[in-house]
Amino acid sequence: MNPSGEVVELHILSDSTGETAARLVAALEAQFPEQPFEEVRHPQIQTIDDLQLAVSRAKGRPAVMVYTLVDRELRESMRTLCRSARLHYADLLGHPIESIAKVSGMAAKMKPGARPPLNSAYFKRMEAIEFAVKFDDGVGSGLHEADIVLVGVSRTSKTPLSIYLGYLGYKAANVPIVKGIKPPSELHDVEAAKIVGLTIDAEKLGEIRTARVKTMGGGQNKGYSELLEIYEELEEAAALHRRLGCPVIDVTGLSIEETAHRVIRLVDRRRQGATVS
Repeated sequence: MNPSGEVVELHILSDSTGETAARLVAALEAQFPEQPFEEVRHPQIQTIDDLQLAVSRAKGRPAVMVYTLVDRELRESMRTLCRSARLHYADLLGHPIESIAKVSGMAAKMKPGARPPLNSAYFKRMEAIEFAVKFDDGVGSGLHEADIVLVGVSRTSKTPLSIYLGYLGYKAANVPIVKGIKPPSELHDVEAAKIVGLTIDAEKLGEIRTARVKTMGGGQNKGYSELLEIYEELEEAAALHRRLGCPVIDVTGLSIEETAHRVIRLVDRRRQGATVS
């Protein structure tokens, strides 16, 4: 058991640069915000001697060995070495590679550092990102073509959310709600299941807009950050959301990634419900 506050070493081993493992390690660290970590990288692992050197460095310490090794012999040797040294370990590629090989009936290329292919998924992602840029902030008329339509007031992260959804392969258009300005009429004609409303805490929105005004030169957009007007704008947005009959996500305190996955779940569930009925 690791005493509270003691640094935990996360040793990242890879037969390439180790970026794949490093991204997962970053996600793991985020789940333990009170725990101090030290990352120790061991890139370009080629031989069992390289593995032994890394294991000897971690032996007897509060450490976890995280590795992405394509070569089966290296993976098996790493497992044996870690067990012998009584070290916890996580093989990030071994089981997934074996599982996909069994289901697909195809053998993995077993090439360290292989880049993802320029396949249909890649081009779909690029097309979706371009779509998000083209139809950002109500520009154009891509609502019917979109997989997801985001509706919310300014500074509810519509643009970065649309871009991130594009990265995930979803064509996202977003419609801004501006006080006194009617939204595009086609918003009421698109498939209801793909519309998701966005809202945010009024005081938080005021803070964001105040900071925004300062970067724009201070005196511009009078009333843009005034709390009373923000409440009125959010009430107008809520009324539109009710007329559209769409679910609403409060983005206060949420990351773009968290919001995106909530949006996707909502749209998928609503579409499945529409199909069943």
